[in-house]
Amino acid sequence: MQQQWLRNTLGLILAGLILAGCASKSTTSEPAPTPGENTQTEAPAPIDVVEVPKSVDSMGNPLNPNTGNPLARTFYFEFDRATLSASDLAALELHASFLRGNRDRSVLLEGHCDERGTREYNLALGERRGDTVASFLTSSGVNRSQIEIVSYGEEKPVDAGHSEGSWARNRRAEMIYR
Repeated sequence: MQQQWLRNTLGLILAGLILAGCASKSTTSEPAPTPGENTQTEAPAPIDVVEVPKSVDSMGNPLNPNTGNPLARTFYFEFDRATLSASDLAALELHASFLRGNRDRSVLLEGHCDERGTREYNLALGERRGDTVASFLTSSGVNRSQIEIVSYGEEKPVDAGHSEGSWARNRRAEMIYR
């Protein structure tokens, strides 16, 4: 009996809230001014226009909120390593923040190596480099479904040279937004 009373009371309260939320305002209009009547009204207060900083560039890549410059999307590695450098962590945290706030966006992480090592070894190392970046992003709250990893090993060098400088530019993971 008490449960029935409680249900009825809650139903009446809910119906009252719904009706109160649907109430419309009066639609009466003010009468038209008569000739000679002062029709001046106070000017509305100026609206402060706040410029919202742009968060992406023309290609859809995120911008650094502090500087407005594009975030670094290439992360370099030491020879035979898949460990992020400390200097990359700040940029990766900004990428993670962008991806957490834009769940409809995703990234492709491409792992690359220099020409030294066998094809199989370089493909595996490129995969580990992509995994390292992905692990940082997921540990920072990015949904794993927003990340895809592909390894190109030594197949797509940015510098075709055969020197330490060329090899250093080829040991990288690139982040491509989609």
